[in-house]
Parts: sequence; C-alpha cells; structure tokens
Amino acid sequence: MKPELRIGVVDSGHSAPQQDRVLVGQRFALADEGLMQSALQGDPLGHGTAVFDAISRRAPAARMCVAQVFDRRGVTSALQIAAAIDWLVARDVRLINLSLGLRQDRSLLREACAAAVARGVLVCASSPAQGAAVFPASYPQVLRVTGDARCTDGQWSWLDSAQADFAACVHGTHPGQSGASLGCAALSGHIGAFLSAHPEASNGQVLDWLRANACYRGPERRLGP
Repeated sequence: MKPELRIGVVDSGHSAPQQDRVLVGQRFALADEGLMQSALQGDPLGHGTAVFDAISRRAPAARMCVAQVFDRRGVTSALQIAAAIDWLVARDVRLINLSLGLRQDRSLLREACAAAVARGVLVCASSPAQGAAVFPASYPQVLRVTGDARCTDGQWSWLDSAQADFAACVHGTHPGQSGASLGCAALSGHIGAFLSAHPEASNGQVLDWLRANACYRGPERRLGP
C-alpha cells in the first residue's frame, strides 16, 4: 500500500464542496497580541478555492492540508506565511504550494522555507512573468513557478529564466482567477500526480522528471508590433 501523499496549500482557504479532500486545516491571522491560530473560515476571496481545484484535479489521490493566511482584503504577512509553513511541515506534507508573493525579503520567511526544504519538503511558489522579484519564490531553495499561456491543462514548460524555473497552465475553471498563481498550482498538481505514483522519489528526481517531460523549453518569444 502506497503512503498517503499530503500537499500543503497556503492561501485563502477552500470551498465547502472541497471539504472531503481536506485532511486538516488551520487559520493564521494577525491579532493585537500577535499571531492567532483558529479553525478555518470560508474562503473570502475565491483564490484559495481556485488554487485548491487546480492542484486536486491533477493529483486526485492527494490529501490536502490547508493553511489560511489571507484576510478579506487579500492581505497577508511574512509572519503568517512562515507560521503556516512550519505548521504544514509538522503535518508531514511532502509538497507545499505558495501561490503568493511578498515584495520584501523577511528572515523568518526565508528560514521557514529553508527548514521545510531541509526536511525534504518540495516548496513551489509563484513568480510573476515580468517585473520585480517576490518572496518566497526568490529564495534559492524554492521552486519558482509562473504561468505559461502556451500550456494546456496537462502541460508545463521548463523556462530556466530570470523570472521562473517552470510554468504551467494559467486557465482554470474559476472565472477571474488566472496567471502565475494558477500556473504554480497547476505545476504542484502535476508534481503531486508524479509523487502519488512514485512516493519514494527525491526532490532531485522530481526536478529531473519535470525537465524531461516539459512540453516547452525556454520562455515564450513574443513578436514585436
């Protein structure tokens, strides 16, 4: 019997119909006294629901561990994300999806990512296709993922560019949700499917598989006007 694959999702939560796929969940919010942990609430943004769906459709055998870090304004902090990562690592997740990015480098977030990777967890974070770098995608031990309009539902690309390592499908089933966030989630889903079939694979073997099976290599070249 293959071991249960657990995927951690740090986002805005999930929808009620997705509950049967959730193994465990926790909300991380800022309070006057510091960080507060509580039970999950409904997804106020729909972003986490779309990310959850993009992963679970590609990795249907995985169980999801959900860390809710966004408020109703779509705002979060390095403290919340770092605490969520630590909590997920303690739940024995194999993969963490971070379809989010902060403009500032924060030592506690960098350390949380490094600790997760040191435990053998593969961390995927979204990176914009253009513009300034974001964190945690810019940490060297984190897999940088963006969206690629060339990719269909079952495809991904190996970019190896200044912006991202890999990219995947930006189109989902949730109107208004697209871009690097869904590209990251889609790639996490592909990785989850591979790990479900190959539970003993190392992170290095996962990366080798991604490179070998990418449908596109290098960034999309757009022609000028």
